[in-house]
Amino acid sequence: MFTGIIEATGKIANMTPLDGEGLRVMVVSDHLDMGDVKIGDSIAVNGACMTVVAKTAHSFKFDVSAESLRCTVGLDDPGREVNLEKAMCLGDRIGGHLVSGHVDGLGRVVRFEQLGESWQLMVQCPKELGRFIAIKGSVVINGVSLTTNEVTDRGANTVFSVNLIPHTVAVTALKHLKSGDKVNLEIDLIARYLERMLPEFKAKAG
Repeated sequence: MFTGIIEATGKIANMTPLDGEGLRVMVVSDHLDMGDVKIGDSIAVNGACMTVVAKTAHSFKFDVSAESLRCTVGLDDPGREVNLEKAMCLGDRIGGHLVSGHVDGLGRVVRFEQLGESWQLMVQCPKELGRFIAIKGSVVINGVSLTTNEVTDRGANTVFSVNLIPHTVAVTALKHLKSGDKVNLEIDLIARYLERMLPEFKAKAG
């Protein structure tokens, strides 16, 4: 589990093909404390939970399947800056919200612009994913826990917006986003469970 509060950023350094399909990816970061990271631990990379298979004081490697590469963005682009968060421990403060590190789908940046002292990020996603996004609810964009300000359904798509404070822009890789970029999205865990449970409640009520 994660909280969506980014601890550091890193860069995709290199990739090597695995037997069959998939890649072994190396991430380099001068700012992520690797002292308490063990082989087998989880680190969220741009919001996707990855298992550490090798490490140094300033880098780690993870294996990613072809299926995960198809469903995510930002894991196979050498030189790309990515958001990093180590798995939380019991007793940690939850500064964002409970995040699983399982990407639910991709969104596309519609607008990213500064408004006063903050930035507005507007994202479009398929309506089947957008139905889980609510005003003042939580959403994860490339691993960052954010609060939605507006949600609008537009045909087969949903468009939602979040505001980023200067600190978030400064310490995450979201600052590099531009219109048309794809982003990893994770919906709120509560919304996911409600979707599973509501049909049963409706059947009993009927």
